[in-house]
Amino acid sequence: MKWTQEQQKIINSTGNIKINAVAGSGKTTTVIEYARSRSAESKILYLAFNKSVKLEAAKKFQKAGLQNVQVETAHSLAYKYIIYNSNYRIRAQGYKTSEIAELLHLQGNGEKHNEYIIANHINKFITYFCNSDKLKVQDLNYLDTISDTNAKKFVTTFYQYILSKTRLLLSKMDKGEIEITHDFYLKKFQILNPKLPFDFILFDEGQDASPAMLDVFLKQNATKVIVGDTNQQIYGWRFAVNSLEKANFETHYLSASFRFSQDIADLAKQIFKYKNYINNEEAILITGKGEVGEIKSKAIIARTNLGLLLKAIEYVTENKKVKYIYFEGNINSYTYADEGASLYDVLNLQNENRHLIKDKLIKAMKNLKELEDYIGKTEDMQLGMMVEIVKEYGNKIPNIIKTIKNKHVEGDEKEKAEMIFSTVHRCKGMEYDSVRLVEDFISEEKLEKIKKDKKPEEINLTKLNEEINLLYVAVTRAKSKLYIPESLMPLNFPESSQIHVIKDIPKEDKKAEKTYNVDLIREKHKGAYQPWTPDLDQELSEMFSEGISGSDLARHFGRTKSAISSRLKKLDMNNF
Repeated sequence: MKWTQEQQKIINSTGNIKINAVAGSGKTTTVIEYARSRSAESKILYLAFNKSVKLEAAKKFQKAGLQNVQVETAHSLAYKYIIYNSNYRIRAQGYKTSEIAELLHLQGNGEKHNEYIIANHINKFITYFCNSDKLKVQDLNYLDTISDTNAKKFVTTFYQYILSKTRLLLSKMDKGEIEITHDFYLKKFQILNPKLPFDFILFDEGQDASPAMLDVFLKQNATKVIVGDTNQQIYGWRFAVNSLEKANFETHYLSASFRFSQDIADLAKQIFKYKNYINNEEAILITGKGEVGEIKSKAIIARTNLGLLLKAIEYVTENKKVKYIYFEGNINSYTYADEGASLYDVLNLQNENRHLIKDKLIKAMKNLKELEDYIGKTEDMQLGMMVEIVKEYGNKIPNIIKTIKNKHVEGDEKEKAEMIFSTVHRCKGMEYDSVRLVEDFISEEKLEKIKKDKKPEEINLTKLNEEINLLYVAVTRAKSKLYIPESLMPLNFPESSQIHVIKDIPKEDKKAEKTYNVDLIREKHKGAYQPWTPDLDQELSEMFSEGISGSDLARHFGRTKSAISSRLKKLDMNNF
C-alpha cells in the first residue's frame, strides 16, 4: 500500500504522539501499520471506544498477523483487573431512579416526588464521579454539570443531602452490599493506579475519553499513541474530555479523507466555521479523496431519539412496501428511556390506565403535568422526548411501533435493510453510501439567534461547540450522497451531485397546512400546476429511490402529496 506523507511520518515516529485524524482518514489502517513496524516482541495494547469497534479492530489486527496486539475497551480492561477473582456482582443496566429511592430510603421532605428527583441527581452524580479523575466525591461540584435554572435551584436546596446519599450508594457498591455498575469498576480501576504490562499503548477515539481512563493512560510507562478528531467530540454529556488537547505529545495529522469527495469535505469545513459564532476561529484541515460509488447502504441520521423516531414513523407509514429497516444499536433503546420507562408507560399515564404502567417512577405520577414537572427538575431529556411523542401520536403508538419492529432486521442481516436509522451518537465510526439528515441539528440561524438574544455569560459555549461537532460528524458519515435540510445548509453553499438540499416548509405555510382554502393551497404548492420536465422526473426518481418521504418530496417540489404519488405511478415506481 502506498502511504501518504502524513501516514509515513506517523509510522516512522518515536516517543509519545497524538494524531488528529479527520473522518474517514484511515486512522485504523495507519495505526495497524504503526504496530506492524514495531518489534514482534513488543507488547502492544489497543484501546477501542466501544465493544463493536473492539471486535472490528481485533479482526483487522488478526488479519494483519499481529499476534502481539491485545485489543480492549477501557471497561473490558478494567473488568479483568477488578472483577476477576472478586465477589462483585454487576448490574448491567444500572439502577433506576425508583430503585435508588428505595435502596437509600430517600425522603422528599413532604414535597411530591422529591425522593425521585433526588434519586435521579444521585444517579447522575455517581456517573459524574466515576468518569472523573478525582479520588473523592467531595472533590467535585455537581452543580457545575447543571444548566437548567429550575434543576439548579432544586439541587442547590438539597445539595448536602444528595452528596451524602451519593457517597452512601458508592460505599454500598464498594463493600459488595449491592451490585456494582460498569462505571463503578472503571473508577475503581483508576483509583488503584494500575501499572499495565505493555510497551506501546494505542488509545483510539481520544477526543471522547473519560478523565478516569485518560488518567490511567497518561500514568503508564509505555510509549503512548492517542488518536482522535478534536471536531468529533460528542460525548460531553457523559463527562468525556478532549484528550488530544490534554496530552502534551508531539502532534501529527491525518487530513485526507478517503471516505468522501471534496464537495462533502468543503461542506464539513463550512459547518466548522459555525464555531466563529462561539468565538472559536480555529481552521480545519480536511481534503476529500473519496470516489463516488454505487449506492448500496442508505441511512437517516438524527440528532435526537425523538427526531429519529418521528422520521421512522413517517417513513414506515408512507412507504408501505418497504420490507426491511435497521436501527443502529438496540431498537428498544429508541422506545425506552435509559432507566427503563417506555413509551407505553407514558401513553398509559396519559390514558389514565395506571394498572398497565410497569415503571414505578411513571406510576407514581398523577398525570402528564406532574411528569413534565419532574422532567424540568431533573433535565431528563429522554423522558421529555417520550412525552412529546405521546402528545403527537397518542393511541396510534402501539401499532406504529409494532410495524417498525416487524420490519426491523437483526445486525447480522443489516445489509438487507432498505433504510438504516441512527442517531449521530450511535453511528459514530460508521459510514453509509447515502445519508439523509433529520432537521433537528443546530443551524447557522439558531446560532445567530443565540448570539443575538443572549448575554455572553448566558451562552454555554461547550455545549454549542459539541452541537456543531454533532452536525459535522453526521455530514461526514456520507460516502457518495448527502441529503440535507435547507435550514441546516450554510448560507450560499452550492448544491452538487453529492449534496442535495431538501427544501423546508416556510413558517407561514406551516400555519396554513390544515386549512382547506383553495387559494392558500395553490399558493403553498406553487409547482403543482407546472409541467413535469425530464430533469424534474429524474430528480424525483432519484430522491424517491434514496428513501426521501412523500411529505418531504411534496415540500421539495412544491406540489401536493397526491401529485407526487400520481407522478411516481406514471414513472412506474413503487408508490409511497
